[in-house]
Amino acid sequence: MVGRGGRTIGLVLALGFAWAVLAQDAPAPAGSAAAKQAMPAADQAAAPAATEVAEIPLAGAAAAGVHEASAPNAWGGERQGNEATLSDRVVGYRIDAELDAAKHAVTGSEQMTWRNRSDRPVRSVYLHLYLNAFKNEGSTFFTERHVLTAHGHSRGAATLKKGQWGYIDLKRVQQGGAALKWSFVQPDGGPKTDQTVVRVDLAQPVGAGETLTLDIDFLSQLPRVVERTGWWGDFNLVAQWFPKIAVLELPGERGATQVRWNAHEFHFNSEFYADFGSYDVRLTVPSDYTVGAVGEQQAAPTQANGKSTYHFVQGDVHDFAWVAAKGYQTLDGSFTGPGVPKVAVRVIYPPEYKASAQPVLKATTDSLEYFSRTLGAYPYRTVTAVVPPYNGAEAGGMEYPTFFTAEGYSKIDPNTSDQWEIDFVTIHEFGHGYFYGLLASNEFEEPMLDEGLNEYWDQRMLRERNQRILVPSSFAARLGVRPSMDVFVQERLGAGLKSPYDPLSENAWNRFSSSSYGTVYSRTATAMHDLEERLGKPVMEKAFREYYKRWHFRHPSAADLRAALVDVSGDAKTVNEIFDQYVYGTAFIDDRIASIDNDEVVPQAGVFDKDGKRSEVEAEVLEKQLDKQREDWQKAHKDAKSWEGPFPWRGTVTVVRDGAPAPQLLRVTFADGSHEDVHWNDNRRWARFVFDKPSKVVSAELDPEQKILLDADKLNDSRTTKTNAMASRRWTADMAALLQAFYSLLGTL
Repeated sequence: MVGRGGRTIGLVLALGFAWAVLAQDAPAPAGSAAAKQAMPAADQAAAPAATEVAEIPLAGAAAAGVHEASAPNAWGGERQGNEATLSDRVVGYRIDAELDAAKHAVTGSEQMTWRNRSDRPVRSVYLHLYLNAFKNEGSTFFTERHVLTAHGHSRGAATLKKGQWGYIDLKRVQQGGAALKWSFVQPDGGPKTDQTVVRVDLAQPVGAGETLTLDIDFLSQLPRVVERTGWWGDFNLVAQWFPKIAVLELPGERGATQVRWNAHEFHFNSEFYADFGSYDVRLTVPSDYTVGAVGEQQAAPTQANGKSTYHFVQGDVHDFAWVAAKGYQTLDGSFTGPGVPKVAVRVIYPPEYKASAQPVLKATTDSLEYFSRTLGAYPYRTVTAVVPPYNGAEAGGMEYPTFFTAEGYSKIDPNTSDQWEIDFVTIHEFGHGYFYGLLASNEFEEPMLDEGLNEYWDQRMLRERNQRILVPSSFAARLGVRPSMDVFVQERLGAGLKSPYDPLSENAWNRFSSSSYGTVYSRTATAMHDLEERLGKPVMEKAFREYYKRWHFRHPSAADLRAALVDVSGDAKTVNEIFDQYVYGTAFIDDRIASIDNDEVVPQAGVFDKDGKRSEVEAEVLEKQLDKQREDWQKAHKDAKSWEGPFPWRGTVTVVRDGAPAPQLLRVTFADGSHEDVHWNDNRRWARFVFDKPSKVVSAELDPEQKILLDADKLNDSRTTKTNAMASRRWTADMAALLQAFYSLLGTL
């Protein structure tokens, strides 16, 4: 998902909130009285007693970034490319669904098949009912949102009125000929009124290696667009809309030490996690609606009674979403590249945002080229981008396999950040197709592996295109200047570098504040930027290609990313330093120039021994001699510079380290225009560097090439011996531009 905060000029606004209090509560055991609280009476009566807790436990509320690398055979081992299917398909869905356009409701019939990969029988399974996040204010989503919006703006802040709530009703769950009962659970200790996770008790256990088949009838009522999914007018984005089975993890997979279910509530900040499988979906909608979906459309839609039925099929993905909208238009393109099947690219957009269609199409095809070249060949035959309508923008900036939503503009002003922003959002959402889609990271527990790494790779693409962010400034415009900002400089501005409360590897909901969650995007991108500067661009690219090669169509952890970086770079010290300090820790960097001192190197007063003789130099006599020497030199060098004289200079530069150590380059410039570079790469809290030169030190700067963007305060990285009005004018102009951008942003929220 794109960085929260609506339209931006590149400042990724942080969202999230402190869920720590709720997370402290132990999750209600499946089948307990607390878990059954929100169940219909009939379901409560049929639910197992508390003593019949399923043998297979749930991942806990504290599950977060993994420290130990996964086993080599995790998820069936690395895909070699010669297997019958791209992924190890664990689950399959056959769904028939019909949209009631007037009610924005979908009736569905689903047959789900699921393979038990474990070595033991499974007696209960867990299903996600994500739409129940929008059922009432007692859901985990709304409980968390209430805390967040009390402390500032956020996405997903729409107020739902009568008839605008959303939910999933399970009508029937059947195994063979047996009707099954279910109970709602809250694995993360959320409010007992949350119904986004349901446990289904099976009539017959599923043995090791065996396959379960469930037949499910359901009704999905779409909410008015709050976030990610829903309707506005005749637009329906149907996402997280069907009962979806949770992931059964085995020992050695993402830090699991025993067989466990990974099922989390639908949190305000978190996204999703699911098994790879196949989808065979038929969608019936009014015939005057435009339809787009995950996967490939099979033949032309069939029509009857004013309705059209579309058939979509896609293997080796882990989710399915679709759009049905009246009066929408399409723009088609295609892409081919080395190792990539011919990809049909489609943009679906409302007439009022026609200006967005071509830019979204181009940014999508450009992304296909970049990601295929730098990570791995795109393996699917379709990609569909949807531009939501005005008042439906909260459905924008969201990703699903082969399918994403972008942003809409009625016109693109070349004098603003419009072009950069529409490109960034498109590239970002397409990029999720790799980090969320093909790598299938657990977005609940390790959001940095998706949002953060994707943000980093997106900005690399924009950097390669030399696409900077235009900063609006009426003052600069009057001077004929168009101020711009480097994409990674923009990232550090929103990264919360000075006082990070949570490790990047923390899960999505257990965060100190909304800002802390937001730094998952920007602080990860900044940390990866700095790691690239230390390892070198070619090494970093090779390491990420290896990470993708090992883990696509599997489910990596943060520890698996670290292992790939170490293996390729051969530099465990540097990689571990970044991970220990920023991924698993909350360190910050703040190195600064404390002072610059210049002294003439002149003869000294006192008693001296030379050649067995002792002599004394009197201070008063010496001072007169030095004055005479200076006077004579000035007479002989009438055109000399102010810093020139008969004696050399000793310059002393003192640097101070207020945070974690980082390998710094210190550049010292002298009055004669020369400079000297010194490396400061140790753990000292402060250091002094002395330079004996013919001229004075006039300035000193840490990180002159701007490689260490994790430094929390770049303003104290440099110092001069005399004031320079150019610096103050520059920072005044920059601050004015940023303030104008900020006020413009507030107007769009």
